[in-house]
Amino acid sequence: MADIEIISEKPITMSELKQELEKIKKRDKELNFRATRTEEYLQHFETTDKVEELFKKLESLKIPRLKAIHIIKIIDLMPQTVEELKVILQGYPITVNNDNLKKIADVTSEANAKK
Repeated sequence: MADIEIISEKPITMSELKQELEKIKKRDKELNFRATRTEEYLQHFETTDKVEELFKKLESLKIPRLKAIHIIKIIDLMPQTVEELKVILQGYPITVNNDNLKKIADVTSEANAKK
């Protein structure tokens, strides 16, 4: 096997991943097995096309310890309530107070209402 060196890692949203897969599909004419499975998985989820705007809104809240990876996961799942947001953030070693959770839930529910 070839030695693969990871130069950098950057979290991306599901909608960005869909766009990247489309670019690969145009370039290579056909996706490999894993990419095809990923594309099938992504077709089951509704994604927003205002990712950058939503990312900036969530980032501008300046919530302590909330990193890009957390924001990306929030954008992917678009929680409507504080309870849904708590469930999403349970998978990470991060604590966010209730006021900040409410701010995040307000931003995502507002974005969902605009769809």
